[in-house]
Amino acid sequence: MTENKEKDLEDKSSVSEKTNKSEDQKKIIKKGEKDKKAINLKIKRDKIKDLEEKVKELNDKHLRLYSEFDNYRKRTLNEKLELTKIVSADTLQLLLPVLDDFERAISSTEKAEDIKSVKQGINLIYNKFKTSLSQKGLKEMKCIGEIFNTDLHEAMSKIPSKSKKEKGKIVDIIEKGYFLNDKVLRYAKVIIAE
Repeated sequence: MTENKEKDLEDKSSVSEKTNKSEDQKKIIKKGEKDKKAINLKIKRDKIKDLEEKVKELNDKHLRLYSEFDNYRKRTLNEKLELTKIVSADTLQLLLPVLDDFERAISSTEKAEDIKSVKQGINLIYNKFKTSLSQKGLKEMKCIGEIFNTDLHEAMSKIPSKSKKEKGKIVDIIEKGYFLNDKVLRYAKVIIAE
């Protein structure tokens, strides 16, 4: 019986040892799982930190680009305004001599007795004014006898044509049209034959 007891004791101790071993293994596994979770959590936190830094960096870049573009927009707007002022000043400076001539003509017409010289003076001023404008790129449209073109002309009236050749062509001008550097500045108001 003692042998049985000893065997029982051995069996119990081996069972308890096995139980202790399996419990130790479970603890090790649990600890490993906890360590794994902790490592995964740390990796995820690191990734989140990296992504937050990237977001900050991209936001900073975005703000800098936006500011740079806004500054560019303001600068170009100011340059356009400045250029407009320069062009306006240049054009007005070109027209000042014509204004002076008109003032002289007005003062001389009060004392003038010869109509022919007044007409001649007005024609000189007109030609000077026309030349000044043509220096800036203004060019008069030639319309009479041309075929009506809606891109250049505005029909104000139609009259019966005297011949087949006149049909669809411009026969009279109500208001001249002008080009500025080969772009239509003002459409010619015309009368066409039908």
